[in-house]
Amino acid sequence: MKQLTKFQSALFLIGGILLVVGTGLYVFQIVQHVACWIGLAGALLFAFMQLMQRYEGSDFVVRRLRRIVLLSDFLFVISGFLMVESQYRFLLPFFDNMTVYIQYIYNKWIITLLIAAILQLYTGHRLSNELKKENKR
Repeated sequence: MKQLTKFQSALFLIGGILLVVGTGLYVFQIVQHVACWIGLAGALLFAFMQLMQRYEGSDFVVRRLRRIVLLSDFLFVISGFLMVESQYRFLLPFFDNMTVYIQYIYNKWIITLLIAAILQLYTGHRLSNELKKENKR
């Protein structure tokens, strides 16, 4: 796995912190109109830095886990956009009524964020074990 530089690692850490802080502020209804943008910026930065980590090996398991990480990153970014959407309701005019909008869009960021977080936990644990095995070979 390609290692990030110190600067990229710092950006990765900042992205994760911004994602957590923005989401926490939004959940606890503290400056939600700003918190959603902080969460989105953190998700974008976090995902971009994980995209920078490339795997050039041929181990099928690590490649599969890497694809799961990319799916998780995509879900983090979708969560950020849905959080902003839940705050500002940009898509509401495209729906027939508020009920349909609430059913399909409003506060669905929680679901995508939960799935992304579970996938990150799973792949983080498995990737470290698989990379240790690969280095021993």
